[in-house]
Amino acid sequence: MSRRKGRILAFQALYSHDVGGVSIDDLLTFSWVNKDENPDADYDNEAYTFARLLITGTMEHITQIDDLIKQYLSAHWDFDRVNKVSLAILRMSVYSLLYQKETNSSIVIDEAINIAKDFGADDSFKFINAVLDKISKVAQVPEEG
Repeated sequence: MSRRKGRILAFQALYSHDVGGVSIDDLLTFSWVNKDENPDADYDNEAYTFARLLITGTMEHITQIDDLIKQYLSAHWDFDRVNKVSLAILRMSVYSLLYQKETNSSIVIDEAINIAKDFGADDSFKFINAVLDKISKVAQVPEEG
């Protein structure tokens, strides 16, 4: 359960960075997690550690991740039209597919779908599933130039 909670924290942080311009350093302190408003937000150290890994890894490789997402978007979707919730989920998940080979791609995709169902628009999970499925079939760590 800690990894799921870590993925939720990472998704929320990436979304906050993209939408609100909150610095990554501020996000990594998790001072924004309000346990009074959300009593279910009972995160242990493992969840925070995993979230930090996802956040920093995603941001370190954001250009490669975004390029891959752009490459595998349907012909009917422009990258700039992808809503910010879906984009945060996609970015975090593509990082996992590329750089966390110890985690089965089906787990990464299932977690992304569940987060999209909880936080995204009605059918965003279908869109996320389609993009991640395509990327998972070709996911390799890009060559560093």
